[in-house]
Parts: sequence; structure tokens; C-alpha cells
Amino acid sequence: MIGGGRASVVMLLAAAAVLVACSPAPPAVTPPLGEHVRIAQGELAGSSDSGMLRFQGIPYAAPPVGPLRWQPPQPAAGWSGTRSAARPGNRCAQVGAGTDVPHGTPGSTSEDCLTLNVTVPVGTTPTSRLPVLFWIHGGGFNAGAGSDVDPRRLAAAGPLVVVTINYRLGIFGFFGLHGLPGSGSFALLDQQAAMHWVRRNIAAFGGDPGSVTLAGESAGADSVCAQLSSPGAVGLYQRAILQSGGCSTANIVDVIRPGAGPGGDTWKPLPLVEAAGAGVATALGCPDPARTPVAALACMRALPTERLVDGAGVYWSPATGTATLPRRPSDIVVDGDLRPTPLLAGTTRDEGTLFTAAFFDRGGGPLTEAGFRTLLGAAAGSRSAVATRSYPLGGGRSPGRVWSDVVTDRGYACTALATHRLLGARAPLYAYEFADPTAPSPFAALPPHLATGVTHGAEMPYLFDLVPGQPPLAADQQVLATEMVGAWARFAATGNPNGGSGPVWPHWAGDGSILTITGPGRGTVARPAAEFAAEHRCSLWDLG
Repeated sequence: MIGGGRASVVMLLAAAAVLVACSPAPPAVTPPLGEHVRIAQGELAGSSDSGMLRFQGIPYAAPPVGPLRWQPPQPAAGWSGTRSAARPGNRCAQVGAGTDVPHGTPGSTSEDCLTLNVTVPVGTTPTSRLPVLFWIHGGGFNAGAGSDVDPRRLAAAGPLVVVTINYRLGIFGFFGLHGLPGSGSFALLDQQAAMHWVRRNIAAFGGDPGSVTLAGESAGADSVCAQLSSPGAVGLYQRAILQSGGCSTANIVDVIRPGAGPGGDTWKPLPLVEAAGAGVATALGCPDPARTPVAALACMRALPTERLVDGAGVYWSPATGTATLPRRPSDIVVDGDLRPTPLLAGTTRDEGTLFTAAFFDRGGGPLTEAGFRTLLGAAAGSRSAVATRSYPLGGGRSPGRVWSDVVTDRGYACTALATHRLLGARAPLYAYEFADPTAPSPFAALPPHLATGVTHGAEMPYLFDLVPGQPPLAADQQVLATEMVGAWARFAATGNPNGGSGPVWPHWAGDGSILTITGPGRGTVARPAAEFAAEHRCSLWDLG
């Protein structure tokens, strides 16, 4: 009995050993990312703060200097050893850095600027596969930098991996000459090079290259629409966010100050861009491009940055009729040919106040009553009488303040509504108007007669921490900021902003509804598109 018992125990122990040996090993625990990450180019040493890992100033393309000035972006070189990624790269050469130009903030500028920044929540692992938010900064295609915003709140709320980029600006991003490959498209090609970099490398930061949301504000939103329209961006994104810009049918500079003509259009025909380039080359003392194009281009490439940076008075922006942008994006939208893409899109209630301040108050004094009537007549043409009744002067509102309403309606609200109506039937769309009456201007203080509106860019401090620092938000503004950050992050992750404790976002259907974001206790509501159109006098402008 005793001996048999011992034998049974031995047999049981042996069987247990076999079972242990045959059982699968527990899955290995993937350690979280640290401040050192290896990508295809080499090892990066980042930094950490505020619960975020930050990898900044990462080159995604070769410096576009010397013979690479006005060439499509070339591959970035790798490095041996460890490269510091603790600070942002140079701001791209631009006019107005450190002034009250929208989005212009202090910092060293250079043509050697094709870098990006990656923000990752602490605790992310290389296998997390977090959704990616790819942010394109605004600034009228002539100012700004990816480092102007700190996206930590969005990254935490997702959680998301957030990428912010620099791209060539002004004459460096959109110069053109007949026969020059990439004419008028260098900035858009930079953005695509950064998108390809994300596709190749973002998994090393715990991001999912198959879940990318393109997002931008102002010219950044215009850039997003350009990428939605470009054959070169196919497959590099899954969703898009358009803030105060996008696929507008309006010539925005001509809207702000009628008479600008085609040179003020966001989307310029390639021959117009090439003619502007030839004119600039001649004005700067280079050989006639029509006679000696090679010599003219060599001369332009030899000029110092400071002689070119003001763009010779040209408003430089994307060319159409190119391999990068074969057609004008607004035409693609109207024709129903834009690739169906889930969208979150909207405007602020009083976009035009910033531009009235920049184009008039800071450029020669407040707009007069006579000046207003001249501008309104030029804008409305044969409908001047109706426009005069629709935009009456008086009631304590200055001519400049009333003109701001014209700019808001004709240049932003009604063109956005037209886009919503055309795209909302083809893919999920969530539309908003940011209308918090307490929102501060994120730029230089507006003159008193323009400071009562919810201006262009007013939503930005609610979504990002602006760099350099911004005044702290009040308690109720912080509540609204938390709601908005949650909605934006959920859309970037899932294509739907709903799911949090904030207001319900209406999915565009039929003629659609627009969420008016006014803040806690101020009656945030979803309004029918027809009501929005009436408020912004869209029937006058035939835009929605």
C-alpha cells in the first residue's frame, strides 16, 4: 500500500511535469516606449514631460537648400549613433515670424526645415497601434510651423500618436517656372513626403500606419483638401478634419479685399504660377526665363534666402493642373469626384474679424463707410442693392465690423456649407460652428470694434496648447475644451466624435445639421443647415 502510494505520487509528478513542459509559455510583456526609439534612419533620443514622450525635429526629407531648392523633396539621410530629438527643428523661412501675422510666432527660420514632431502618451508600447493624428499647420501658406502647437491633450484623450510637420512656405513652397518639375507644388509634395515617413516609421512609436487622420486649420485645412484631391496621397490616410478652410470655391483674398484677381486665389492655374515666377526672377535681376530658363533657375537658386523670403509681393499658394494637383479641389467637390472620406469640418462664427484687422486696421486705418460701400458693391455686383439691405451699417457696429460679416459669410460659412452638402451624402460627415462668445483671439489682440466676434482660429486654444504660452482658459472654457478635445480625439480614432459626456454630434443626413459649439450652459445645439444658411445670408452668395 505504502509503496504503491509512493509510485502514484511519482507518476502524478511526472505527468504534471509533462503538462507544464507542453503548455504554451505566457505571452511576453512588451515594455513601454522610453525616450530612445529606433526608426529606419537611426536611433532617436527624445524627452518626456506632462505624461508625454516627445520626439522633435526629426528630418523626413533632405534639406531643400542649394541645388535642392525648388526640387521635390529628396530622401532624408540616416545617421550613426543617437540623434537628439529633444527640440523642434527650424521654422521654415517665412515672412512675419515674431509679428502679428496669423500663426507667425518667434523662432529661428531656415530653408533647412523639413522636420516633424511626434507626441506619444507615456505607457505606449511598440505594439499599441494607436490611431495617428497628422496635423498640418495654418498660416496662409506663408507662415507658421508644426511646433506652434502642443498636442498633448489630444494625444492623452485618444490616446493618439500626434505628428506635426513643417513644410516649405511662400515662394519656397510654391514657386514655378515653365519646365521646372514640381512647379507650384513643393509644399504639397513635402506634406506627402511626411505622410510617407509616417507610413514607414510610425509603428516604432506605437502608432498604426493604417489609421491616420489628416487634420489642419486655415491653410492647413486647405492642405488637407489638396491631399484628399491628390493622386499622390492615395492610401496614406483614412479620415480628415477641416477647421476654417478646406475645399472652398471662394477666392479668399479677393473676398477679403475685392480686386485681388486670380493672383489672390488659393488654387492657382499652373500658367499663372509660372508667369509669377518668371516675373519675380526678372525683378530680382536674373536672366529672362523665357530665353535662358536654365540660367534663370541657377540664378534664383544662388540668391540668398533673405532676398526671396518676402515673395516679391506675390501671394504664393498651390498650383493646379499639375501631377500633384491635376484639378482644382473645389471643382472636384462640385463634380462629385472627391474620394469619399469621413470628415469632421467647421468654421468659427466670425472668421472675418481677423482679416479685417490684418488687411485694414493694421494696413492703413479702420475701414470707412465709403470704403465699405465700395467693397460691398465690388463683392455683390448686380446684387448690390440686396447686399446693402442684408448688411446694414449702424447700430453701434463699425463699417469694418460689418465688412467682417461679409468675409465670414462669403468666404467661410457659405462655402463650408456648400462643401458639407456636396460631401455629406457620400461619406460620414460631422459639421460644427465654433461660437463660444468668450473665446479669446489666439493672435495679436484685435481692435476693440472687431474684438466682439468669435474670430478665425478661436477654437485653437481649446484643442491645443499654443506655443509660446497662451493665457489660461477660465473654468467654463476648460470644460468646453475638454469636451472638444474628446470629440476631436474620438473622431481621429473612430471616425465618429460621439461617445463622451458632451453634446451629441449630428451625423449629416439629408440637408444636414450643424452643431453650434457655444460652451457649457450656453445652449450648444444642432441647428438645421437651412437656419445656418439664413443666418449667414448664403442665398445672397449662391454658395449654399
